[in-house]
This record gives sequence, structure tokens and C-alpha cells, in this order.
Amino acid sequence: MGQRTTGTRAAAAIQSDVIGALVLRELHTRFGRENIGYLWLFAEPLLLAVAVAALHAQQHLPLAGGVRSIPFAFSGYALFILFRSTVSRAETLLEANRPLLNHRRVTIFDMLAARAVLELCSTVLVLSLLLFMAWVAGFADAPADPLLVLAATGLMGWFSFACSMIVTALAHESPVSGRLVHPLLYLSMPLSGAFFAMVWLPEPLRAVLQWVPTVPVFELLRVGLFEGYDDRWAGLGYPVAVCGFLTLVGLAGLRMLRPRVELS
Repeated sequence: MGQRTTGTRAAAAIQSDVIGALVLRELHTRFGRENIGYLWLFAEPLLLAVAVAALHAQQHLPLAGGVRSIPFAFSGYALFILFRSTVSRAETLLEANRPLLNHRRVTIFDMLAARAVLELCSTVLVLSLLLFMAWVAGFADAPADPLLVLAATGLMGWFSFACSMIVTALAHESPVSGRLVHPLLYLSMPLSGAFFAMVWLPEPLRAVLQWVPTVPVFELLRVGLFEGYDDRWAGLGYPVAVCGFLTLVGLAGLRMLRPRVELS
């Protein structure tokens, strides 16, 4: 039993080192060292979220409970960027990283995990910075429950990672399905819950949208952000169950994919 535990810890440590090295490689490959270099990881989502918040600055949201338009807008967009970036880059994963599979310890799972970790960390830092700046400028209050904000962000990262595994497997087997990823991501934005609150909607529509996995995640995010936000549609159980199921599907897809990948 002791030897098995030691072996598991050693394997976990090796995989952690591999993912860490892949994160650094991804940073260098994507952003390089010219201009502001790695800071683009934070600057790009930061600029986009600020632009979205500026568009909603004068908007009066039909919500009670201390909800303010600017943090409502950029928090939703920041989490959607996490989902979009993680999933959209999964289609080209093998094209950009196929030579890495010549290294015995590197797996497709590791490459996807490295990208997911990178996107999740950048989202947490950007969202924290945006909330702090908005609070200092008087456009937002301090989060009602920061742990719920982190929980919602972590759930979105998990959901995005699970979807990215499925997209990688599908894109390799069917290039057509890979090409559909980008338009489907944009079409999913209005239904994701990023820019609406469930309390705004009529009951027939709410009954449908509550089954969209990202909707309770965005609702959970806003419960954590705003004191007195209606929490009827926020929850952990359903998103966690969906993420667990998609993770199993994704792992099965990667297991079937690996023998089909030609190393050249």
C-alpha cells in the first residue's frame, strides 16, 4: 500500500512538472518576449472586458439587491472569454504541438491541461484586477462572497477544459466538426447566461435555460458578487454533474485519439 501511494505521488509530481513546463512553453509560443510579452495574456481580456463594461456604463439593470451594471457586464464577459479561449484553441492543439508527443511523458491531456491552467489563471487575475479597479473608482462594491466568485470561475474553467478535450478528439477525426467550433461558440454567447439574469426572463424561457450548464455558473458568480442577488437559479450540483460527465467523455475521446495520431 505504501509503495503504491509513493508511486502515485511520484507520477503526480512528474505530471505536474510536465504541465508546468508546457505552460511556460505556451506562454513563450503565444506571446514571445517582444513588446509587452507575457503581459498580453492579461492585457487582451482586460481590454475587451473594459470595453464591454464601458458600453454598459449608463445601463440601468432591472435588478434589485445592489446589482451594478459595470461589474455585471465585465464579470460575465470575463468568464465567457475563459470558455471561448479554452475551447476555441483546442481545435488546433495537435497541429501546433504534435512534435511534443515524441516525448514519452507528454500526453494530449497534459497539453490541454496546460492551456486550461493558463486561461484560468489569467481570468482570475484579470477579474480580480477589474473588480478592484471598479471598486476604487466607485463603480462597484466589494464582492459579497469572494469564495463563490472563485467557485464559479473554477467551475467555468472545469467545464471549458472538459469541452476542450471533446473538441480536440472530434476535430482530429472530423475536420468539419472542428471548423464549426468557432461559429458555435459565438452562437452560444446569447444563451450562456453571460449577459442576462434569469430573473429578467419569463417563466417558459427560464424553464429551458436552466438546463444550459453555464447559466447556473453565471448566476452563482453574481450571487458571490452582489449582496441580495436572487439565488434561486444558482447552484453547484447540476454544473458539477455535467462537468463530471463531459470529463469522462473527453478522457475516453483522448484515449481513443492517441493511437490515431501520427508522429512526424
